[in-house]
Amino acid sequence: MNNQATKKLPSAVFKMEAGVMRAVVVAVAAGVFCIPVAQAATAGQITHLSGTLSAKKADGSSKLLAVKSDVAEGDTLSTEADTYARVKFNDGGEVVLRPGTQLKIESYAYNAAKPESDSVVMSMFKGGLRAVTGLIGKRNKEKVTFATETATIGIRGTHFGALLCQNDCGGVQTTTGVPPANGLHVDVTTGAISMTNKAGTLDLNPGQFGFAANANTAPVPVPPQQGVQVTMPSSISKDKAGGRGIGKGDDAECKM
Repeated sequence: MNNQATKKLPSAVFKMEAGVMRAVVVAVAAGVFCIPVAQAATAGQITHLSGTLSAKKADGSSKLLAVKSDVAEGDTLSTEADTYARVKFNDGGEVVLRPGTQLKIESYAYNAAKPESDSVVMSMFKGGLRAVTGLIGKRNKEKVTFATETATIGIRGTHFGALLCQNDCGGVQTTTGVPPANGLHVDVTTGAISMTNKAGTLDLNPGQFGFAANANTAPVPVPPQQGVQVTMPSSISKDKAGGRGIGKGDDAECKM
């Protein structure tokens, strides 16, 4: 190659590179090149809803949900005032959310053929819920936890209610007609749960109630006549076919 050809080569190369770059820009703008985005695995689906329910996704985006909408690991579910929502998870577990509730699905892993991979971790930031554990809770009880700022709830295959009061309990009142004290209130319908925080652990069985005032005060049992039971409308707690509620007990048990 002579010197003249050598001198012309860089100019040709630069022109070619510029052309390639322009082609890439145009292709990206046209959507020809797609960068794959990781999608969180579906954890469950909304089965009942009255009111407005939204989900803040793991990527920071938000969307309104409806009946049959999917929920995924990393979602933070939020119910507006007067909204009740029921979620059924892939392992058969269910959660019913009260108005003014925020619940994050921190971790959800279920494979019917691989029990060792089971994991359910949920954080309730405010509000209240009733929950019935599914297959994960039956075969790996230690793999299911519900966390709050006051205490963490561990389960032993169960149906329970939880209400986190923070100066506002959404209209809930005690048998004496006054709002419940600030803190975490729980009640157990079937199975058993444990309430654990920095100060201790309390085990509760069917028909029992518990309360934890804050993260540094040990959970204590509450007499049934003073206990706070989380209740839900029958339209949300019962199946559409009019069958028994998520606790699979009789109507009295499922008057959530």
